[in-house]
Amino acid sequence: MPVTLRNRCDSLLHGIGRRLAGYLNRPSLGYTPFTPSDFDTLCRTLRPGDVLLVEGQERISNAIKYLTQSTWSHAAMYVGDSLPAAPGAAEPHRLIEVNLGEGCVSAPLSKYARFNTRICRPVGLTPKECRAVADFMAVRVGLKYDLRNVFDLLRYFFPTPPVPVRWRRRMLAFGSGDPTRAICSSLIARAFQSVRYPILPDARMVKARSGSKFARREILHIRHHSLFAPRDFDLSPYFQIIKPHLAEGFDPHLLEWSADHAPEPEQMGVSAA
Repeated sequence: MPVTLRNRCDSLLHGIGRRLAGYLNRPSLGYTPFTPSDFDTLCRTLRPGDVLLVEGQERISNAIKYLTQSTWSHAAMYVGDSLPAAPGAAEPHRLIEVNLGEGCVSAPLSKYARFNTRICRPVGLTPKECRAVADFMAVRVGLKYDLRNVFDLLRYFFPTPPVPVRWRRRMLAFGSGDPTRAICSSLIARAFQSVRYPILPDARMVKARSGSKFARREILHIRHHSLFAPRDFDLSPYFQIIKPHLAEGFDPHLLEWSADHAPEPEQMGVSAA
């Protein structure tokens, strides 16, 4: 293909991709967090290497929630103070994430102050290893999302028809496999794989060296990073779910309860059926 024609095709695909990404990134109507977020407690609880799961409100979030059958549609990594100060920023950027249409970017914690979130913490990593995971993400800030790959975007426009369970994960992984063109969890998965930390490894039983036909041992195989979704950090047996209120020492005896009962469902306009 001549260079001039190829440049025109690239420009056309980039323009289409930009429009598709803009549509998918628009907020859905009617989103409200199920529980109010205690932002100050969240800030005090997070540690470098923690994965912050987010219940997103964009149109693409609805597609990911459907395809993964999960509350969580987005994942970001908390990296602490490892990032340089952002020019003109009102607060430091302590999160790194991959966003559709942008690629790998940093963000302040306040971006998700009003969202439902969950902290997933790797267990057993040394502080040096947690820093290595955070640095893996930090050096990739600025990687761009290639909007010419419009087929990676089109998959998110068809979440409504029923999709067999066995195909849903593949719909998320469809495309080039490049983490800058994948959903947010792919790059985070690569960061943990760089220090050989398991998320949801493929476990297979093999014969033990003892020679006994009854002896078996489990061997973990690393899954391809494109196969990971945000909910996998929640489901993983190797990540601890951290709830900020409990982490700071929750005492139910200190709660103040109202003497009035909550309104009945009928009084709130909700059918008891």
